[in-house]
Amino acid sequence: MAKKETETEKKTETAEKKTKTAEKKATGSKKSEKVQPKSDAAEKLRDFFVDGLKDLLWAEQALVKNLPKMEKNATAPELKKAVADHLEQTKGQVERLKEVFSILGEKAEAVKCDAMDGLLKEAEGILEETEPGAVRDAAIIAAAQKVEHYEIASYGTLATYAKLLDETKAGAFLYATLEEEKQCDSDLTVLAETKINIEAE
Repeated sequence: MAKKETETEKKTETAEKKTKTAEKKATGSKKSEKVQPKSDAAEKLRDFFVDGLKDLLWAEQALVKNLPKMEKNATAPELKKAVADHLEQTKGQVERLKEVFSILGEKAEAVKCDAMDGLLKEAEGILEETEPGAVRDAAIIAAAQKVEHYEIASYGTLATYAKLLDETKAGAFLYATLEEEKQCDSDLTVLAETKINIEAE
């Protein structure tokens, strides 16, 4: 009886392994498939540029909604101030982006940015996984810097596109925000290295 059960278990395990192997192959083949563009896919660099601006507008507006929670959960006065200051700066960046749309003759439309959505969800998770105090402050800085790095990459790319497209005025606005994001990231690094991370340790 035990022998029959063992044989049955072996057959079940073998079947499960075959299923997993088949699933891996199916997943792998999907990854290697040529991706078909959507019906409204960008055909020119300018189209892709505008799509990027729509992503960033959503990202900045989402950040305006989420920064107050980071500020409320921060403990160190310096961090609270840094987050509050960046909130005001971000509101200005939203208006600056809307001005870029205006310069380009495009409607200021926000389209969900999956990258920022993911980063903000991760930030939410970090708050839940840390106790209030220095450790949570360190976590808030880590989450904020991930956001800053995404924004730096995005604004840098779009500013370069603006230059290629001879959109000088739009590019100037984007470069201005890029410099603000770099400065914010630098300020957070200094705060982390000279105070928050040391206290968290």
